[in-house]
Amino acid sequence: MLLIRCPYCGERPEVEFRHGGEAHIARPADPATLTDEEWADFLYMRSNPRGLHAERWRHVHGCGRFFNAVRHTVTDKFLATYKVGEPRPAPEGEL
Repeated sequence: MLLIRCPYCGERPEVEFRHGGEAHIARPADPATLTDEEWADFLYMRSNPRGLHAERWRHVHGCGRFFNAVRHTVTDKFLATYKVGEPRPAPEGEL
């Protein structure tokens, strides 16, 4: 079983968590000025890299809080987890 470290509760089994999409997506300052295409890009277009990726996760069966994680999308290994609002850490081995 995969263990994920919640920055609030500690290490827990993966079944307690839900993926929340890509991390660090900034909401447009004035959404009313966006075209339909720009709004669709904001809502639906996300990077889907092979390798390290910053993601949002929620500990739904624990504290209920969102947090960010750096996960390798090929190996599914979590290299770091951190609280929302904190800067993304540089995991060991990342250039």
